Amino acid sequence: MNAYVAEFLGTAILVIFGNGVVANVLLARTKGHGGGWIVISAGWGLAVFVGAFCAAPFSGAHLNPAVTAAMAAAGKLGPGQVAGYVLAQMLGAIAGAAAVFLFYRAHFAVSDDANAKLACFCTAPNIRHLPQAFFCETLGTFLLVLPIFLMTDVTASMPAGSGAAQPVAIGLGTLGALPVGLVVFGIGLSLGGTTGYAINPARDLGPRLVHALLPVPGKRDSDWGYAWVPVVAPVVGGLLAVLVHIAVR
Repeated sequence: MNAYVAEFLGTAILVIFGNGVVANVLLARTKGHGGGWIVISAGWGLAVFVGAFCAAPFSGAHLNPAVTAAMAAAGKLGPGQVAGYVLAQMLGAIAGAAAVFLFYRAHFAVSDDANAKLACFCTAPNIRHLPQAFFCETLGTFLLVLPIFLMTDVTASMPAGSGAAQPVAIGLGTLGALPVGLVVFGIGLSLGGTTGYAINPARDLGPRLVHALLPVPGKRDSDWGYAWVPVVAPVVGGLLAVLVHIAVR
């Protein structure tokens, strides 16, 4: 499979499972309504595992522009591939968010909480203080990307012709997706309570665009005043993780 196709499919799967669990918990009259934060955190951890496991053999399973930027900064991805990876991730996130809306469309129609509907697409801070939210998203992504570098062999090479570096978990082979999924589960449980832990620009911006464009019944605005935080802060966090990894290795 082409690396860009893998990034598209992996990110779409990630968003379908991740935003899907949010919709199942928050929207009215679903089987999972009121399931709580642990269900959402577990669902996102599994979403990352499934998406990454599917894409890893073909692209290295970045599924996240912050990870792609970090890999490029570390010299593990050619600069000419960054735009292709990020575009594939954005399109995958958009496709995944649209699929979740279509799947739960009847439940969007019977739900009254416009903020909950927005949360099924993208993140928002529970206390609106943008510098603090920026710090939270930066630290959360730092604690995603640094473990990826520490737990995986980012020097492993991709199959011939793919042109990308593939992170493979040490001693686990392609099951490197499992520890990364567990890291995301842990971030959600420990650090997700402030901003909803986007820690991934594509996962937040792509679905936010879908929320803005699709006829979601009773929707509010898409909160563009906050949208830059989950785009910029994760990239900063990922690049800081590269610097720390270089310093300690």
